[in-house]
Amino acid sequence: MKKYNFLTFILLGITLIGCNGTKKGENSLFTIDDSAFPAHFLPQESVSIGILNPNSKEIDSVVYFVNDKKVGSTKGAEKFKFELKNQKLGYQYLKATAYFGGDSSDATHRIELVSNVEPKLLKYKVVNTYPHDKKSFTEGLEFHNDVLFESTGQKGDSYFRSVDYKTGKVIQQVNLPNEYFGEGITFINGKLYQLSWQEKTGFIYDANTLKLEKKFSYDKDIEGWGMTNDGKYIYQSDGTEKIWKMDPANQKMIDYINVYSGTSKIKAINELELIDGKFYVNVWQKDAIAVVNPTSGAVEGILNMADLRKSMSDITADDVLNGIAYNPKTKTIFVTGKNWTKIFEITVSE
Repeated sequence: MKKYNFLTFILLGITLIGCNGTKKGENSLFTIDDSAFPAHFLPQESVSIGILNPNSKEIDSVVYFVNDKKVGSTKGAEKFKFELKNQKLGYQYLKATAYFGGDSSDATHRIELVSNVEPKLLKYKVVNTYPHDKKSFTEGLEFHNDVLFESTGQKGDSYFRSVDYKTGKVIQQVNLPNEYFGEGITFINGKLYQLSWQEKTGFIYDANTLKLEKKFSYDKDIEGWGMTNDGKYIYQSDGTEKIWKMDPANQKMIDYINVYSGTSKIKAINELELIDGKFYVNVWQKDAIAVVNPTSGAVEGILNMADLRKSMSDITADDVLNGIAYNPKTKTIFVTGKNWTKIFEITVSE
């Protein structure tokens, strides 16, 4: 087994997802010719799109689309070559509209673009250990003005709080109404944003007073999981392989990436933290953190955190790793888990 497959195994557990993902569009006149298509495409490759014409129609021209964006056209039934280097990872939807005798007909097909990056196994060193509230069902962790903030889940027991991380003492706590299951948090533009899980509702608080200013509904039909930001945009996960990009001014989703390690989608992306230009992400129910390129979605590094669990005798298999916070003052990373009794301050290296 190649090294990157072994590292992907850490993220995915016993199942490596690697199907070819192709899907033919049903069309009575034309189909896209996939006879030379590989199981997966890589970003450095191109796809040669052509159509099969079983009824021998006299084709005037063909217009080609990738993900509903026109990318070119040809006279007659000539093939069209499309470079994949600028496409986001994941499924690419191909369409060829053939024009013949004053009429037209579409042929569609789906291909999968996967990562060509071999993830590195990263090392970490525990530099400090601090107490963590065993009753905290951790969903989000973030530093703001050198103070650690934590959000938790469970209906009837969801809140976010500021904490003296060295002692575990709660400084201030804000509870969510009982009908909400709290999720990730992030600070941006003088506001604190918080997600709920399946209620499709977010909350905006004043970052200084922690008073609720606004509720908002999700722009997409997704769940709320983790959050982070780059100072301009908010990024949030939804429990799939997607990381969404949101405009905090209007809470609208404007883009997303798909997270891949090799040919495998990394699903159940949970807590997020943007550190030195890379996403550090928890994978739900896995003792691992993936380091993800924010532009392509490719996993570039993996931290195997299983030893942290082994260092605690008072947690169960259900008490999963969750919570990543970067402290810019100490330039260290703080990690914990749901109902863990400890927060670990770590440094990371190759």
